[in-house]
Amino acid sequence: MCGVCGILCDNGSRPDLAALESMTLALAHRGPDGQGLHADGPCGLGHRRLAILDVSEAGAQPMLLDWGRFALAYNGEVYNFRELRRELEALGRAFRSNTDTEVVLAAYAQWGPACVERLSGMFALALWDSRERTLFLARDRYGIKPLYWCRAGGALLFASEVKGLLAHPDAPRGVDLEGLREYMTFQNFFTARTLFAGVSMMPAGTWCLLRPGGPDPEFRRYWDFAFAPKVNDTRTPRELEEELAHLFEQAVRRHLVSDVEVGAYLSGGVDSGSICAVASRLVPGIKSFTCGFDLSSASGLELNFDERGKAERLSYLFGTEHYEAVLKAGDMERCLPAVVRHLEEPRVGQSYPNHYAAGLVSRFCRVVLSGSGGDELFGGYPWRYYRAAASSSFDGFVEEYYAYWQRLIPDGREAEVLAPVWGEVRHMDMREIFRGVFGQRPERLRTPEEYVNLCLGFEAKTFLHGLLMVEDKLAMARGLENRVPFLDNDLVDFATALPVGVKIGNLHETLRLDENEFAKPRQYYQRTRDGKIILRGMLSRFVPEDVCVCEKQGFSGPDRSWFRGDSIEFVRRNLYDPAAPVWSLLDRKACTALVDRHLEGRDNFRLLIWSLLYLNRWLPEFGMCAGGRA
Repeated sequence: MCGVCGILCDNGSRPDLAALESMTLALAHRGPDGQGLHADGPCGLGHRRLAILDVSEAGAQPMLLDWGRFALAYNGEVYNFRELRRELEALGRAFRSNTDTEVVLAAYAQWGPACVERLSGMFALALWDSRERTLFLARDRYGIKPLYWCRAGGALLFASEVKGLLAHPDAPRGVDLEGLREYMTFQNFFTARTLFAGVSMMPAGTWCLLRPGGPDPEFRRYWDFAFAPKVNDTRTPRELEEELAHLFEQAVRRHLVSDVEVGAYLSGGVDSGSICAVASRLVPGIKSFTCGFDLSSASGLELNFDERGKAERLSYLFGTEHYEAVLKAGDMERCLPAVVRHLEEPRVGQSYPNHYAAGLVSRFCRVVLSGSGGDELFGGYPWRYYRAAASSSFDGFVEEYYAYWQRLIPDGREAEVLAPVWGEVRHMDMREIFRGVFGQRPERLRTPEEYVNLCLGFEAKTFLHGLLMVEDKLAMARGLENRVPFLDNDLVDFATALPVGVKIGNLHETLRLDENEFAKPRQYYQRTRDGKIILRGMLSRFVPEDVCVCEKQGFSGPDRSWFRGDSIEFVRRNLYDPAAPVWSLLDRKACTALVDRHLEGRDNFRLLIWSLLYLNRWLPEFGMCAGGRA
């Protein structure tokens, strides 16, 4: 796990090595174990190393192959590298290290860009071919590892984080106002935009070949999520569960491969519980980690947000060496500058608990297993699917489902909230951006199950991707590698081909729920709390039944209560100041009216308040205070 960056000059001149070194140093937190630079003709590569496999100098990067023809700067882990190595050795390739990096290099030398289709793991890589004068960029299937790019000073720049780009003296500076509107609608980015003007993210599951002086990257998609059951699949639910158990154990085993210690996150839920159940059998006494919350000032549903008790019970059952951290009101205020600095553009949720969780793990381990992906693959959010599944057309589905994803600005209030910049973003069609995630319009949709599969694919490409960016950056800020066993290629291929009925139940019954029925929300929830049926069935092999049927609980603090209570003065001090930087982009009167409704207990705008606090810190952090717009 590392940080990569580089420069490709347009006119064939050599890259500025001082600028390349500055870009590389800006990523030092991602790789505290070493730094390397390589320049050849118009291309320069920078690398920061976090040594996980073969920690000797043989694993240093950028790594060269075939007498220097190929040079690779690589961030990630390829878990099937041993199988690929054996295949390459049979083809005559010799190896001098035990790293997956050298296997990736040899795979490209043997198969060219098509090699990425053989890689099972997480990666963002840059490979320079000095003979062909081409730069190859690629990103893993799911987007676990980030890669950004921009144009600057007659060159194309790329880096694992935006701060790597900004370290170049010619990098663009300013706010991407279209990115701002996208974020303020979805609390995420559904396109390649960021909040940084001129900076784009390379899409997940794509690669591109670049030549000096050529056009902007044209990314070729080599893989995409496709949720659709196998035709004429005769396997019984029990047989499917057996296969899932085999593939899941295989995935966890692969993700435990390391020359340094590996730990695991452990909440009280199904996803991390499944991983710890298997990992503890393979590595007895594995270290597990939970981040809980002090609920002294919480109220309502947030009184259930602390999962330490459930995690402690699972730790006892699995025999893990368990560690905990407890977050209190005020911890968000203390870590906000560090979270903004490392996360860069904000993403889904409130993020700061991940900062503390990664800090806890990094005191003991350099690698941690995360449960991300289980919800998106196995239907962990059934309350989001059911109503959309009642649609009678794709257009109707888009309208119904779109309503779920307006996460920050209330419907119809965009022009008011974005008033200072509205003239520059009013042309954007947010529904078309939303619709674009689905790609080509489906030819026909006949059943509720087909609509649910659309939901699963959408959330895997958007919500999950946002979570992966949060986990990666806030873990790498601590020199910690975050691994995601649920996103093993074989496991994903299996999960996406499962029928909806083994993931969520009572679909047709719930669709008949009368919209005018008394206590509809409670009955709706009671009938839709059954997500991840097959995964719960598999977990029942390892843990008591009450753990398998536990309710879904996201990793979130009781911020609705804290914003109204212990943190209320922090909110007021930052957001009621007429000179606050955020009001250069958003309308102060419109936003504080919404904040008022939250503080008075009339609405729950915790995500909006977090986003306003984040942007208020983000603008000065990256040198873009009032007037610094693009």
